Amino acid sequence: MGIRYRKRLSFGPLKFNITQRGLSSMSFKVGPWTWNSKTKKHSINLPGGLSWYSNNK
Repeated sequence: MGIRYRKRLSFGPLKFNITQRGLSSMSFKVGPWTWNSKTKKHSINLPGGLSWYSNNK
């Protein structure tokens, strides 16, 4: 079992996910809509704890 470094930095709507190897991914969030640079997926938060996401890569 090793120690893992992970950090998430937020600059307004931009979110940067950093690991011990460097920048892992970047997310862009505006209101209920989110886009992730690594997976290229879009997601939308829906009422009642539900969410929708695209399954294209």
